[in-house]
Amino acid sequence: MLDTLSNLVHQTAFFTLTYGNLIMILVACIFLYLAIKKGFEPLLLVPIAFGMLLVNIYPDIIAEPYVDAAGIEHAGGLLHYFYVLDEWSILPSLIFMGVGAMTDFGPLIANPKSFILGAAAQLGIYAAYFLAIFMGFGPAAAAAIAIIGGADGPTSIFLAGKLGQTSLMGPIAVAAYSYMALVPIIQPPIMKLLTTEKERKIKMEQLRPVSKREKILFPIIITVVVCLILPTTAPLVGMLMLGNLFRESGVVKQLTETASNAMMYIVVILLGTSVGATTSAENFLNWDTIKIVILGLVAFAFGTAGGVLFGKLLCFLTKGKINPLIGSAGVSAVPMAARVSQKVGAEADPTNFLLMHAMGPNVAGVIGTAVAAGMFMATFGVG
Repeated sequence: MLDTLSNLVHQTAFFTLTYGNLIMILVACIFLYLAIKKGFEPLLLVPIAFGMLLVNIYPDIIAEPYVDAAGIEHAGGLLHYFYVLDEWSILPSLIFMGVGAMTDFGPLIANPKSFILGAAAQLGIYAAYFLAIFMGFGPAAAAAIAIIGGADGPTSIFLAGKLGQTSLMGPIAVAAYSYMALVPIIQPPIMKLLTTEKERKIKMEQLRPVSKREKILFPIIITVVVCLILPTTAPLVGMLMLGNLFRESGVVKQLTETASNAMMYIVVILLGTSVGATTSAENFLNWDTIKIVILGLVAFAFGTAGGVLFGKLLCFLTKGKINPLIGSAGVSAVPMAARVSQKVGAEADPTNFLLMHAMGPNVAGVIGTAVAAGMFMATFGVG
């Protein structure tokens, strides 16, 4: 009886917990608090935080399959098989399909200047790339880290897998998704610092109506043009545009609803928990992870600043017709970044409505980040 009780007690996780595990469990609880109490991107943070919680209590939940000395095959942990779908770029691509099915590209079509603002907000990616090399990362690792600057979790995971940086995928993905969730905290101070109150009060003209034909042709043309120039972007840009074509064609309502609802949420659960499960204390609590988190913040700040500063330039060139605040939405956090542009503009003038104008750069940022990932892949000869 005593042996049985002793074995039972030693099977508990209390005897295997380290100080590192306790720290990561605390971090998971903070993420859950931010998601549930503060409402910071709960669809992302809840599964990520819970995956983080699970792996630091029971590390085998993401263990790889193995063959023991007797030649007996043992299955891997549950979340290992979810994570394989990340490594194979399946889940990030499906996320893009869902985003496409949920997103109205009308503001971008109505105001093509949004493409330039979306491109300007990618400044953070390239700034972080060179800074990461300076801090000792190899070129491929630096590229995988730099893409955090686009505030695009799926693209970060996609590029890390394609460039063979799976050992960094966990910290990169957690940093990217964390900064996506913290957009309402990180962006406003930068936006206010770089703009005057007069600029923040600028009211933009109502966008022109966009025809159904334009909305149908847009995803087809973008797919052809972008994928001909950078074929490596096809998994992301192609799925994004396919989802949008479902939405705008009007003839596949069931596919639109599935891609934007059931499939999207299933994929978020699988991706979020598996990404969170990569953050075991032994893998996460090290100097490289700290540098990745710092670089991600720098990249995101530079991306926000790049969008706002280019917005100021367009404001000057158009003699005050463009509110520079919409430039900050050029990062890929859809639609959170656009909402932040609206919020900061409304603080300056409650009658100012920038949301639809900001959605243009926001959607352009999604495409821009995917293109940046494709450029890195082409640079390193990855197909």
